[in-house]
Amino acid sequence: MVQFTSSITKFGQHAEKTGWTYIAIPEDLASALNKGVKKSFRVRGAIDAYAIESVALMPMGDGSFIMPLNAAMRKAIKKIEGAMVQVSLCLDTSVYVMDKHLLDAIHSSDIAQQQFEKLAPSHQKYYSKWVDAAKQKITKEKRIVTIVLSLERRLNFAEMLRSISTNK
Repeated sequence: MVQFTSSITKFGQHAEKTGWTYIAIPEDLASALNKGVKKSFRVRGAIDAYAIESVALMPMGDGSFIMPLNAAMRKAIKKIEGAMVQVSLCLDTSVYVMDKHLLDAIHSSDIAQQQFEKLAPSHQKYYSKWVDAAKQKITKEKRIVTIVLSLERRLNFAEMLRSISTNK
């Protein structure tokens, strides 16, 4: 486990990362977490008292990494750009388990199954995590139906979400 203090930073103009809020992970600490790895990897631990798991560290090309802080994380730690945080991290080796009900529904449609199997595992997880994020059973069921119908229409995850927002 590595422990350190860091400031919360925000990208200005930086290609697809423009506007992202993040914590910098220096090369020596990244190496202590996952020696010799230069590509993205997942960690667990805490930012201040807020527990995190399966959070991706992203390489910056110079040996250092960043940990993007999404809105939920920023809200939980109640801090903004420039604030200092206490960070504790270790390598997260847990294996993500896809939602069984989602997989059953996808496998009930040949077209949906074919489309889903064409996706990279990381993209398949987008769908399952969206289902997992539903707080109510009815919402979970609606999301599963939406996913199957979208896969049958050959929509990717972003296209599916856009189609939902335009149908409201």
